[in-house]
Amino acid sequence: MTTTMLFTMVLCFALTVSVAVSIGLASILGIQVSNANMLISVKEMFASINKFPLAAIPFFILAGNLMETGGISRRLVEFAKSIVGGVQGGLPMTCVLTCMIFAAVSGSSVATTFAIGAILIPALIKHGYPTSYAAALQATSAELGVIIPPSIPMILYGVSAEVSIGELFIAGFGPGILISLALMAFVWVYCKIKGWGKNDGDGRLSFGKATLQAGWALLMPVIILGGIYGGVFTPTEASAVAVFYALIVGVVIYREIKVKDLYAILRKSALSSAVIMFIIANAGLFAFLITRAGVPDAIGRWLEAVLQSPAMFLLGVNAALFVIGMFIETSAAIIVLAPILAPVAMHFGVDPVHFGLIMVVNLALGMITPPFGVNLFAACTVAKISLDRIVGHLLPFVGVILVCLLIITYVPSLSLGLRDLVYAK
Repeated sequence: MTTTMLFTMVLCFALTVSVAVSIGLASILGIQVSNANMLISVKEMFASINKFPLAAIPFFILAGNLMETGGISRRLVEFAKSIVGGVQGGLPMTCVLTCMIFAAVSGSSVATTFAIGAILIPALIKHGYPTSYAAALQATSAELGVIIPPSIPMILYGVSAEVSIGELFIAGFGPGILISLALMAFVWVYCKIKGWGKNDGDGRLSFGKATLQAGWALLMPVIILGGIYGGVFTPTEASAVAVFYALIVGVVIYREIKVKDLYAILRKSALSSAVIMFIIANAGLFAFLITRAGVPDAIGRWLEAVLQSPAMFLLGVNAALFVIGMFIETSAAIIVLAPILAPVAMHFGVDPVHFGLIMVVNLALGMITPPFGVNLFAACTVAKISLDRIVGHLLPFVGVILVCLLIITYVPSLSLGLRDLVYAK
């Protein structure tokens, strides 16, 4: 059964069938081959999405779209530019810093790409940066949308591996800040070498004026994250608070969202949410079937025999996840692989929260690597260029994040230090 399922899934991928449909078809065929009752498919698909924490996904997507339309994104850009925009290469650094702040509310890298890219990609091009570089930078920076909490992939890992989502969120700050600082340092040096961005400070607001202008926007992540860690509401409830806050700010305070805009915002959010939930449902059925077939136990025993130490296990898993992330959508990969790999990681003595951060950061790389990087498609759509044009500028960014991934993997205190401090008994 397992061989049939894997062969069917790989064949569908090769034929460019969508990830969700490929996983679903493979699962249905697996049920047929094993002569199981087809009602299992309905039961398990429903059980996969009938989980309260998953309600956060559509809310965070809607909050991101409301921020984009309501002027919150633009004000965050001006705020970030007032901090780092005065140096050579300040505009690319602004892109990274804005994505970092925006990520503290959106939870989605694609939403971050569109919301920030619509403002900064044209600005980068206007300041003389190559269009391909602007698109590659935006796609890479938006990856922070799933690393800085709140994060949709972290919610999925928490549900799949039965790990505290609150602990995952607090552990995500260290890796997120590391990647942000590394990217800002890299683009600063790169622009110095290339001679780009000598006039990036033109039109920059003073820090005080930008902060005053973005005050309501900056208060949003404070309320959301403060509420979660202060015990006022759960991560799931925080997603609904984010929607309410973004709606009030966009409609009443900034007055940039009109009643006529709400239908388009809701439609866009519903479509994005439906795609993710469909992937989750099919991936949940797939995970149930391979678990029933004993695949996780078999993989665990094989890994124990081949990889004798935790360090080798983490290196092997990182290499495998990097390749998998290039071909399988992040959400689907986490739902399928987390129940398999998390128990094995725990056997090797790896903290499940730390392992969750490794999985999320690694698979998030798949969002910026061909052939199926969703951030790349989003950035290319905004920049109006073809995917092949940005690969050259993309490779150095991938290298920077790979170095950060190794640090995150082998320095667990970077992820767990703050978690242990906050959740100390």
